[in-house]
Amino acid sequence: MGRILIAGTASLLLCIFLSPKFIAFIREREFGQQIRAEGPEGHHAKAGTPTMGGIIIFTAVSIPFLILTEYDWLAVGVFGTAIACALIGFVDDYTKVVHRRSLGVRGRTKLLATVAISIGLWLAATRGAGLQPTLRLRVVDAQIDLGFLYPVFIYLVVAGTTSGVNLTDGLDGLAAGCAAIVLLAFIGITFITTGQQELSLLAACLVGACVGFLWFNSFPANIFMGDTGSLGLGGAIAGLAVMTKTEILLVILGGIFVIETLSVAIQVFAFQTFRRRVFLMAPIHHHFELRGWSETKIILRFWIIASVCSAIGFTIYQQSIR
Repeated sequence: MGRILIAGTASLLLCIFLSPKFIAFIREREFGQQIRAEGPEGHHAKAGTPTMGGIIIFTAVSIPFLILTEYDWLAVGVFGTAIACALIGFVDDYTKVVHRRSLGVRGRTKLLATVAISIGLWLAATRGAGLQPTLRLRVVDAQIDLGFLYPVFIYLVVAGTTSGVNLTDGLDGLAAGCAAIVLLAFIGITFITTGQQELSLLAACLVGACVGFLWFNSFPANIFMGDTGSLGLGGAIAGLAVMTKTEILLVILGGIFVIETLSVAIQVFAFQTFRRRVFLMAPIHHHFELRGWSETKIILRFWIIASVCSAIGFTIYQQSIR
């Protein structure tokens, strides 16, 4: 318990103390956020805000984790997945700021990179950690043997979670706060499960870094996490779900990310099929912005929803292991 607390606190303090110098460094090089032309009008004032804050998040995570961990396959697999996804995000962010555009790496390149990361996570889970290629249905206390389809399923988890966190990263502090809440649930899940203390330590580092980052990312944000942060955090959450056999439960634990993703899917389907929009703008947090809700009200209410979803998911998990 002491190691976990020290790791989380160290990540938080590192994030708080490193961020000012990093923000100054990014401002000096004019690596600012590029805002989509079709985005909400109020967001254009945020153009030029320092981005790539995910570098600070994962620096703050890596130092205490690498010093304090005992390097078991469960934690190393999740950490490697998170860093690999963050690297994809970094290349995406760097492409945007260098070429001064809101679109980064090509979709096909991201797809291939995500496939490679998913294969790596599959190998770490099955060959390294010795997990079985099964799907655990905790609500009904059953499991399904996926066999050769297991790596495909892991890809869907990684791709879906990284996309969900990335879509949620549209308001100041929204993604960082929601990710911290979901990761806090994973601290509880891994801490009460025998043999997963290293995962608890990693989850604590991630929570600490997210909370420390919120010091500067809360409204009005001094820095954005960028794709470096959102894809990295999505990869970490996906990895934790795979290593704890909570992939299906992640739909509830990360319910806020599911809501954001579904809002985009519904909007695209409705427009392509009926040429009508269900929401004023997707993801759904932009819909509420255009309805006149203040940014802070949307953020706080989404945090509340994320907390409720994570609490329900944690309760279901706790009941399933009794």
